Amino acid sequence: MDAEKLASALPTIDLSSFFDPNSSRKERESTARAIDSACTEFGFFYLTGHGIPSTTTERVLSLAREFFSLPKAEKEKIARAKDGFRGYQGLGENVTLNARDMHEAVDLYREVSTINGPRPPFEALQGINPWPKEPKELKAFYDSYIQECMKVCSTLLGAMGVALDLNPTSNADAPASTEDDDVFVRNSTNSFWIMRMIGYPPLAKPLSPENGNEESVKEFSCGEHSDYGCLTLLLADPTKNALQVRLKSGGYLNVDPVPGAFVVNIGDMVERWTNGQWHSVRHRVIHRGEGYRVSVPFFYEPNWDAVVKPLKMCVERGGGVAKYEEVMYGDHLMGKLHNNFYSGGN
Repeated sequence: MDAEKLASALPTIDLSSFFDPNSSRKERESTARAIDSACTEFGFFYLTGHGIPSTTTERVLSLAREFFSLPKAEKEKIARAKDGFRGYQGLGENVTLNARDMHEAVDLYREVSTINGPRPPFEALQGINPWPKEPKELKAFYDSYIQECMKVCSTLLGAMGVALDLNPTSNADAPASTEDDDVFVRNSTNSFWIMRMIGYPPLAKPLSPENGNEESVKEFSCGEHSDYGCLTLLLADPTKNALQVRLKSGGYLNVDPVPGAFVVNIGDMVERWTNGQWHSVRHRVIHRGEGYRVSVPFFYEPNWDAVVKPLKMCVERGGGVAKYEEVMYGDHLMGKLHNNFYSGGN
């Protein structure tokens, strides 16, 4: 299948049936089957029926653009501490696959005074976010938007439990380890969420005429990677031909923004839970357009102390062998972030 046909085949999931208490079981099951197909085949899909109005998403993007248009000295007032992760980072400070990413960003995390868990916390992830003073309305608007994103992600995770055909939940207060269709929701009730505002100036060197010639790609707006946690809700401006998703065939698919839809991808923890039944797909950004690209991804992560291991039902479906070991999410996140900023991005 060529790239144009693949682009048109990238699934669109309408989540409205899982928000509507009056929707039928048939409607929800249809949505769940579509989610299973999308997560199995692509690991990416467009999400509609999420309930967040376009006036909100447009303002989220415009506020990010206003921030990145500020003088460098103003942006650096909230610069990331050398031993921390929250705040502004300039061009090239983030590293992926031993190469500096050509973007600037503001990294925001769930604010915590202490991180509880069975192992000592990584102190650099504690604390509060250094919110920008300008634009003045950014913090309040983003705080509200984060709450909306969390509702969408929690609802989507519930639908994903149904999509896996896990046993229906019978106890809302069941332990986190209970493997029913609420297992993802239960393990993200205190999601250690992450949100980034990212600004991408156009890369200077054009690609060679041979589309996809890897030798022609000498620098990246964001190097190839998979996402760490449960779900990513990507909100991006209309710039095309920037986000590229690796296909099973080894090539890449441009995933362009669609008005009114989020681009959603599943993360490493969902792949681990499903024992590889669903794939956390590697992707990258190569922005060579004319304008300055802005995106605001929201990463819905498990609880800091969530213990993630392959679900028994998924192991059985995969032949009885667990492909992944048990991991505490906080340990997984710490290792990934440390690599991004201190160890060359391996």
